Amino acid sequence: MSMAGRQTAASPLEQFRALYRDRFAASMQSCEELLGEAAARPAGILSQSCSFTLAAGGKRLRPLLVFLSARRESPPPGAAQLAAAAAVELVHMATLVHDDVIDGAELRRGQPTLVSRHGRRLSTGAGDYLFSTAFDLLAGTGEPAAVSLLSRASLALSLGELMQMRETANYGLAPAAYFERCRHKTSGLFAAACQLGAMLSGCSPAAIAAMGSYADNLGLSFQLADDILDFEGDPARTGKRIGADLRDGTVTLPLILAMERDPEIRGLLAGGVEERIVNQACERIIRCGALEDAREQAALFAARAETALQGAAAEIDAEPLALIAAATVDRKA
Repeated sequence: MSMAGRQTAASPLEQFRALYRDRFAASMQSCEELLGEAAARPAGILSQSCSFTLAAGGKRLRPLLVFLSARRESPPPGAAQLAAAAAVELVHMATLVHDDVIDGAELRRGQPTLVSRHGRRLSTGAGDYLFSTAFDLLAGTGEPAAVSLLSRASLALSLGELMQMRETANYGLAPAAYFERCRHKTSGLFAAACQLGAMLSGCSPAAIAAMGSYADNLGLSFQLADDILDFEGDPARTGKRIGADLRDGTVTLPLILAMERDPEIRGLLAGGVEERIVNQACERIIRCGALEDAREQAALFAARAETALQGAAAEIDAEPLALIAAATVDRKA
C-alpha cells in the first residue's frame, strides 16, 4: 500500500465502528441498563457510590466481547448472555475501585476517584458490592459452568494484584514474570468474557477453547498498549499523568526493555521516584526506542489473537474480533 493509502485508510477501530457498532448497539444498551439497575439497587450513599463508579464510563470492551463471541446467527442475546456481559463489567469495575483504594489514586479516567471523594471504607464497600453483584447476576442464569468460569478469572485477578504488589520497584523483573502478571490481571477477564459469550450461545468446546486463546493474546496486546500509553499518551485522553506506573513502582515491559538498552535508567530510579527523576526516566525510555520494541511485541500478540480465531471461525464471526485485536496495538486511550 502506498504512503497516501496508509494515510487515508480507515483504522481497525474506525472499520469496526462503521461495520459492526450498530449491530451490537441494542445489546450494549440493554447491558448498560442492567448495570444501572445493579448500581441503583442498594440504598443511600452506597447506591450513589456505585452509580458514580458506573457513570465514570469506560470502554465497555468486556461486555462487548461477550456479544462478539456468540455463535454466528444465534438469536439476540437472552437473559443469560446479558447477565454475563454485565457480570464481567461489574468485576472489572470492582477491581478498578479496589485498585484505587490500594494506590490512593486521586484520578481515574480524568475524574476524581471514589476513594478521593468518599474515603477508603465506603470505596472498599462499594467495590465489594459490585463484585458480589456480578456473581449474583451470573448465578441467576442457572449456568454453574459460567459461574465457575468467572470465578477462575476473578481468582486470577486477585493473584495478579498480589504479584504486582510483590514486584513493586523490582527493576530486575524478567519479561516472563511481567507477562505472567498480565495474564492474571488482564487476559483472564478477557478470556472469561469471550468464553462466556461462546458457551452461553451454544458453541462447541473447541470453539470455546479457541476463544480463550484469542482472549489471552488480546489481553497481552491490550495491556502492552496500556503500558506504552503510560509514557506517551495524552493525559487529556488517558485520564492519567505521564509516568504514573513509574511513580507507583509498577515495572512494565517498556521499562524492562528500556533498562536493557539504557542501563543507567535503573540506577536513576533507584534514587527514588520524585518528579524530576520520573521526568528524566520517561525521557530516556522514549529516546532509547523501547516503546517501539514494546509496540512490536503488542502487534505480535494481536496477530496471534487473530490466528487463534481460526479455531472458532466455523461457529463465530471472526472479522469483528480480528478488528478489535488489531485496534489494541495503536490505542490512544
